[in-house]
Amino acid sequence: MKLNDIRDNEGARKGRMRVGRGIGSGKGKTAARGQKGQKSRSGVAIKGFEGGQMPLHMRLPKRGFNNPFGKDYAEVNIGMVQKWIDAKKLDGKKDVTEEALRESGLVRGGKDGVRLLGKGEIKAKVKFVVTGATKGAIAAVEKAGGSVEVTAPTNAEVKAANAQAAK
Repeated sequence: MKLNDIRDNEGARKGRMRVGRGIGSGKGKTAARGQKGQKSRSGVAIKGFEGGQMPLHMRLPKRGFNNPFGKDYAEVNIGMVQKWIDAKKLDGKKDVTEEALRESGLVRGGKDGVRLLGKGEIKAKVKFVVTGATKGAIAAVEKAGGSVEVTAPTNAEVKAANAQAAK
């Protein structure tokens, strides 16, 4: 046995059928396309076409709005942070930053940062450094003896900056 002797078993690879090569081939004449009609011709692309009737995807109403200026935050609840601290996946003694949350596997995605939400309860005295946080989350963390440092500008700061730029 040599490398140049290695080959597939007989019948392991089936050759492609060559259509339109005479009536004796079994796939001659119409080349398995049936007779006449748009689909028997080349260059057909009629995915949503319904015979001239308005296609379903055009009959249904459009819904929703996709804000091109909206921020994409990875959201994390304080209850899950407490769970991670209890499971020793996250160190509660150090500052809980976005990098620490990502390394622990609690947060994924969110190209504009991490936002802290107030679902659940937190018992650990933790300092958070995140892009955003809800009022409820900040209140719950401060009640437990911790603190929240928000790095992203608030709406009031953004409005003040816009007003300054307008002048």
